[in-house]
Amino acid sequence: MAGHFDGERIALEELHRFPNPGVRVVDGLHWDVLRLWEEIQVGLRHAAPQRPVSAAVDTWGVDFALLDRLGGLVGNPYNYRDARTNGLLPKVLDIVSREEIFDQTGLQFMEINTLFQLYSMKNTAALDAADALLMMPDLFHYWLTGVKVCEYSDATTTQFYDPRKKAWAKPLLEKLGLPTHILREVVQPGTKLGPVLPSVAEACGLNGMSVVAPASHDTGSAVAAVPASGRNWAFLSSGTWSLLGAEIPEPRVTAKALEKNFTNEGGVWGTTRLLKNICGLWLLEECRREWALAGDRISYEELIAAAEAAPPFRSLFDVDAPVFVAPDGMPQRIADWCSDHGQPAPRTPGEFARAIFESLALKYRQTLDDLGEIVGERAQTLHVVGGGSQNEMLSQYAADACGVEVVAGPVEATALGNVLVQAVGMGRVADGAQVREIVRRSFEPKRYEPRGGRGWDEAAGRLREVLS
Repeated sequence: MAGHFDGERIALEELHRFPNPGVRVVDGLHWDVLRLWEEIQVGLRHAAPQRPVSAAVDTWGVDFALLDRLGGLVGNPYNYRDARTNGLLPKVLDIVSREEIFDQTGLQFMEINTLFQLYSMKNTAALDAADALLMMPDLFHYWLTGVKVCEYSDATTTQFYDPRKKAWAKPLLEKLGLPTHILREVVQPGTKLGPVLPSVAEACGLNGMSVVAPASHDTGSAVAAVPASGRNWAFLSSGTWSLLGAEIPEPRVTAKALEKNFTNEGGVWGTTRLLKNICGLWLLEECRREWALAGDRISYEELIAAAEAAPPFRSLFDVDAPVFVAPDGMPQRIADWCSDHGQPAPRTPGEFARAIFESLALKYRQTLDDLGEIVGERAQTLHVVGGGSQNEMLSQYAADACGVEVVAGPVEATALGNVLVQAVGMGRVADGAQVREIVRRSFEPKRYEPRGGRGWDEAAGRLREVLS
């Protein structure tokens, strides 16, 4: 994506788009990072005629690459949906308590976190050979510049970074028998990493381009572009995952945050994103993939129409049940969960879609309530950004279930936050307040008001009863 800033407004231009599936081989599920690197260079070649002044990379969190002392990859980076971490949480908690881990990291407990991925590699040849650990965006920044650093927002997704001390939680790793010499310097969003390497500049036709660390965790960049003003608002970054939370000045490493399983992730300009990771539209995309493999290709428009015609609140389920993390067989997994918990199993694509949207909206409601308990007041506006903000049905359900105004957009919030943090790092924009003002000037959001009705209250009570 190219960002064009005229001093008042920002516009985005799509230069190159490519898929990023996991690749399964004998030892597990991996990312094809070399192909991703080649596609990044293709995108840079498309950008080169416009003479870009800077570039920055953001990706998903928790995944990482190991490098040897010569800077080469030690194996292919794993995909966080790989099964190698299944069942590791209780084993780690036998060594270090949940309270101690949370006190040092302030992070939500999920077995996909970098801490558990790294523990799964304990005493392996790959980890023994490692000289540096770089998170996924840091790996691409290294290949662009030759500089090995870790950006703050992504480092905080590892569950071995201390958000209060602003340093790696080395005592935690040492207690688990994991190496700490592989950890690199952590830099803040907006840090200029240096010029692009001559070899990359030559291959891509670039000249004099700088590389800037954005909020390299995609949610960090997306929240930077939330067009909010004032206070008492929450954000929902909606896509494969739904990440719902609030931007706060200091981390909340409290008993209540631990009880509610919230996470403190690094934000831009010294802020903290207090949030919960919720399984998002991954559920629907996996269903669509399964249906397509069976020869039933359903457009989003057809699916939404079928969902609207399906009976309301028929099949409610826990979107965050561990069974939904792995790929393959999603429709059957959802149907089985419903049957096992006394809910009618969805039968048609429309019933599956409606069950997913309603169950997600009810999860948003519970998470917004929990967030209000932790910070002391319930948000009155929910800003939905990312690809999921285009889903009008889910946005309206979120407003109805949560009883708050939903402000949807911009869609490409992650790319916007990325380029605008670059603009701050390059001295073109002053600060975060100006960033959000630019976003408000540049994009018109869509607003959804809650429609009321007892149906959502009754559904929330029913799902609570099922889960208890």
